Amino acid sequence: MKLKNSLLIIALLLGVNGTLTAQRPPREMKKLLAIGETQGWQHDATSRGLATIWKIGQESRVFDTYIKTDTELITKKKLKMNAKNLDYFDAVLFYTTGELKMDAQQKADLMSFVKKDGKGFIGVHSADDTFYEWPEYGELVGGYFDGHPWNRFDAPFIVEDREFPATKHFPAEFRVFDEIYQAKNFSRDNVRVLMRMDESKLDMTVKGIKRTDGDFAVTWVKEAGKGRMFYSSFGHTVEAWESPAIQKMWLEAIKWAMGLTDGDATPRPRP
Repeated sequence: MKLKNSLLIIALLLGVNGTLTAQRPPREMKKLLAIGETQGWQHDATSRGLATIWKIGQESRVFDTYIKTDTELITKKKLKMNAKNLDYFDAVLFYTTGELKMDAQQKADLMSFVKKDGKGFIGVHSADDTFYEWPEYGELVGGYFDGHPWNRFDAPFIVEDREFPATKHFPAEFRVFDEIYQAKNFSRDNVRVLMRMDESKLDMTVKGIKRTDGDFAVTWVKEAGKGRMFYSSFGHTVEAWESPAIQKMWLEAIKWAMGLTDGDATPRPRP
């Protein structure tokens, strides 16, 4: 009889606990709009990259990713057919190329989203190979694509900022097989560089090198009005997207861009 009573009490407690668990509301996830529109070079890794971003958000339960191959949702106008506009999202991510199909009002709305609303912008790989005819976009991202002299190779990196949440988990130096860009219209006066290529380990005799200062920044951040911008050249290869360290970088970058974590974005000279 005592055993039956004990089992009954345990069953009742488990039932109550299960009911409470079932009634507990899930944690509200942030919303990320990820754009993969291409009006230039077609990157084979775009699908893998955006799918990886979606996976990172789901596994971390931090953000839910809405993947689009057009820019229709980049607007503050009310849209029909259950379409969300910028007001619904906490950050926008671009893995894009070329002059995207956005009108003047959409461009103004995107800048307002970041600079006035205090939302986030994340640029992946070829995001700086986008909107050459829109200078304000280049200013937001921090520079434009200016070639990749070494193409895909086992690139050497130096982590300049090991306190920033998106890079503090990296070792001081490491290598990843990827295609890394050099940048133009870029200045450390406007951004905080988190990582750069180690020019002492680069073949400086290859054709196409345009930077005479040897400063090949790879990952950087900046504050844009009330908002935040994160850019990294990583993302051309499967190896880069499968790297756990780089996946963690994207997770922490998105969290920072959404204002969930703190990290110093103050520009500074090259260490």
